[in-house]
Order: sequence, then C-alpha cells, then structure tokens
Amino acid sequence: MAEGHCGQEQPRWVTTVIMSSALQDHEISTILQTQQHRVRYSESVETGSVIFPLSGVAFILSDTQDLLRTGEEEFSERIQKFINIHRNSFLVLSAALHGPEEWSVMFRIQRRFLGSNLRVIPVHNPAETVKLMLSMAKVTSKPQADDTRYNMEMTKAQIIEKSPVWKMLQEYQLQHN
Repeated sequence: MAEGHCGQEQPRWVTTVIMSSALQDHEISTILQTQQHRVRYSESVETGSVIFPLSGVAFILSDTQDLLRTGEEEFSERIQKFINIHRNSFLVLSAALHGPEEWSVMFRIQRRFLGSNLRVIPVHNPAETVKLMLSMAKVTSKPQADDTRYNMEMTKAQIIEKSPVWKMLQEYQLQHN
C-alpha cells in the first residue's frame, strides 16, 4: 500500500525559488511561500521570471491579454533574452479562457521560437501555474531526476528482456555459435 494511504504523510518537497521583484505581491509568490518554499526576489532577473536554481528550470510568466496590449515584438525580445540565459526555459501563458485569439498568440510565439529551448505552456490561474512549475522543478531536481532516470533504465531493460524479438535474436545467436 502507498505511504499516502497508510495515514503517514509523505515528506514535503521544498526548494529555493528566485523570482523577479515585480512578482513580489503576486498571488504566485504567496502560494509558494505558503507551501514553505524559500522565495528570494531579484531585480537582476527578467521581469516576470521564476527560477528554480537547484532544478535548472526557469519560467517567464505572461498574461495573454497583457501581451496582446503591449505587442508581441517587445515581448519577443524579452523572451529571446530569457532563453539565451536559461537552458530549460518555459513561457507560461495565462488566460482565464483560451479562446481563438489566445491560441493564435500562443501559436505565433511557438512558431517564432521553433527550434529554440523555449516551451510554451498555457495555464488558467495562479494555482495551476504553481502546480505546473513545482512539478517541473521537482522532476528535474537532482535526487528526483536520478531516481526517474534509474527507473526508466530499469523499465527499458525489462521491456527489452521480455521482448519476443530479443528472445528470437538470442535463440538465433545460440543456434549459430
């Protein structure tokens, strides 16, 4: 039975987060602090960015409506600067409803940065944004990433070992030796 079902609470994953000072009063900052993450603010990071230094992932947050008002060209310059600095970068586009106009903006941004290290993720609200960012950061954090990599290697080995093709090749090799 899983630990969570036995009445025992699983240990909470807590990490350090560096956020743009512009997000200091944002609901995302409040949610992260409520969950006991160590939040640090910086003037030197790109406006709207949330960085998980121990995981190596960085997010830049944008509201789709703000982007439509300010213009895509200026925003694209900020994104380019952001992805030049951060290897694992994500653009989190927030909209209460992702209608045709919002999807169009997202596809134009994806097309513009096609082939880069930027991934575009649509979200609806701050709670969903925090859940997404924490999931990505946790999966890429050192001990978790090593565990995931190990589990994937073990699964791959089991799949290969039980493969009928693999068995056929082994039998073929035995017959011709």
